[in-house]
Amino acid sequence: MGMCGAMIPLAFTLLVFGAVSSTAQSNASQAFDNNFEITFAGDHFKTSENGQIWQLMLDKKSGSGFQSKNSYRFGWFSMNLKLVGGDAAGVVTAYYMVSKHFLTRDELDFEFLGNTSGQPYILQTNIYVNGSGNREQRHMLWFDPTMDYHTYSILWNDHQIVFFADSVPLRVYRNTGSNSFPNEQPMYIYSSIWNADDWATQGGLVKTDWKKAPFISYYKKFKADGCMWKDPYPACVSTTTQNWWDQEDAWALTDAQNLDYTWARRNFLVYDYCLDTKRFDQMPVECSVSTMQS
Repeated sequence: MGMCGAMIPLAFTLLVFGAVSSTAQSNASQAFDNNFEITFAGDHFKTSENGQIWQLMLDKKSGSGFQSKNSYRFGWFSMNLKLVGGDAAGVVTAYYMVSKHFLTRDELDFEFLGNTSGQPYILQTNIYVNGSGNREQRHMLWFDPTMDYHTYSILWNDHQIVFFADSVPLRVYRNTGSNSFPNEQPMYIYSSIWNADDWATQGGLVKTDWKKAPFISYYKKFKADGCMWKDPYPACVSTTTQNWWDQEDAWALTDAQNLDYTWARRNFLVYDYCLDTKRFDQMPVECSVSTMQS
């Protein structure tokens, strides 16, 4: 895409985070019905013949979406997505985690903001804590997310939240101990495709071209290696070696991941709320915390 002439980093692969336990694999079947249910517009959803690829469709009538049957408190969650190709201005594909009660929700968002043909997608991430958001970051990507499947993952434990694209950490959110970290409410996994041409592309200046509809996003290879919530558990944390995502090696980025993270910020970050001094009279407390501390 010609962005900054950047090269893919040498320290590209995950170390600890590349492994998925046999327990996780048995709990994370790729079949849609084992993991998810449709939330709206079931006639805009379909699967491949073998059931391993899932599609959400947006047209002028409706978008569509699904959610996980289970909720989790901490873990590793990933999905392979291929986004709407061509002229996708105004189209948003969202892949996110959110707790049950909307007004007091915790939420971790991947939002893929479609663009006109030839222009790169923008990936927006956001974090809500107890119903409060306004923690946006935006990145371009070093690949075309419409040409093939790419893996988008979230690591969530009581020390940090990390958003990954193809094993490269794009965003790190540390627990500051100041009630600005989502660690109390279990969250479900969601995805949806919808029209947001009032803001998604160039601030709403470019509208959706409905002659290009239907717009379709594709999904496969969902994995959840996390602590499944079952009421009325008061907590859902284990210190057993089985839960690698809750061990000390997962409490901060590795040295290799820090190199990838620095590379991604230098070359592809286009907006960070922590750098927006015009927006905040006083920066949120989490903005002063190093992303590299253990």
